[in-house]
Amino acid sequence: MTGSSSPPSAVSYEAAGVDIKAGDHAVELMKDSVRRTYRPGVRGDLGGFAGLFSLDLTRYPNPVLATSTDGVGTKLVIAQQLDRHDTIGIDLVAMVIDDLVVVGAEPLFMTDYIATGKVVPTKIAQIVAGIAEGCVQAGCALIGGETAEHPGVMGEHDYDISGAGTGVVNADAVLRPDNVRPGDVLIALGSSGVHSNGYSLVRHIIRMAQLDLNAQPDELDGASLGETLLTPTRIYAQDCLALIDSVGLHALSHITGGGLASNLARVLPPTVDAVVDRSTWALPGIFRLLANAGSIGRSELEPAFNLGVGMVAVLPGDRAAAALELLADRGVPAWPIGIVQDGTGQVLMRNDYRRAV
Repeated sequence: MTGSSSPPSAVSYEAAGVDIKAGDHAVELMKDSVRRTYRPGVRGDLGGFAGLFSLDLTRYPNPVLATSTDGVGTKLVIAQQLDRHDTIGIDLVAMVIDDLVVVGAEPLFMTDYIATGKVVPTKIAQIVAGIAEGCVQAGCALIGGETAEHPGVMGEHDYDISGAGTGVVNADAVLRPDNVRPGDVLIALGSSGVHSNGYSLVRHIIRMAQLDLNAQPDELDGASLGETLLTPTRIYAQDCLALIDSVGLHALSHITGGGLASNLARVLPPTVDAVVDRSTWALPGIFRLLANAGSIGRSELEPAFNLGVGMVAVLPGDRAAAALELLADRGVPAWPIGIVQDGTGQVLMRNDYRRAV
């Protein structure tokens, strides 16, 4: 016969590390931010089990839906180190929505997912406010999301975010590689910095070179390293849609993981090459800083970072001037970086980057 023992203490969800009230408070704090993103087509409000959206079939009589999902990667670690969470959501929207626009799709809506070790309502609200701001910039609605508390799995101050987006394009307007032809011009749309790729390498350089996130290196023109690394990813969706409507494009390439050459190759047919002239731009200061601090050569830099080019538009040569004028009017830095010629589906990188002034 076993000895008697005291009954276990009563347990609760909160004792296990999940605070339902904190989650409810976070939802209340984010409501106004989410509602700023609403656009025609949104049905219902926060709190449902699924977001609803009504498609306008007068604008899209032969609709093709496009979908994309992504996260922000280890850029989140920099945000957590600096305890700044109000812009990381913009990065999330950029990574998801600008993958939709490259097929010619108008972004319609997004949903998000936030996992954290402990729900701090004000922090969650800041993250969602950033996502909402990104959706406003992209012209899409934030119609659903989830915040999950994972005590014992993630540290109290840790979190990760991801999202999914949906867009629409008429079937005959889808941008495809087979639209690209010899004589097309490549127009670079400038990046706002490192964007949201290559941060594992960034963090490795910071550790090895013992860089201070609060330092203000000469290459950054008075900005701190941490501030520069948290600069939100530029969202190109509305600029690209304006190009499609006004100028006509053959292809778009979102320059994310893998760098310029790898991503540009994804929109080429096997009968052409894209020739990129590096001498048409200088590397922005943040990339020069990282290259010098890490003693990293071009062969390592180019696959890891965008190096100043966040999107490439491929269009007929006789439309290049109109495209550059439109982008200038919209405040987007842009310049011709190369041409398309007969070939075998390769991206040929020529010359060296222009020396920074």
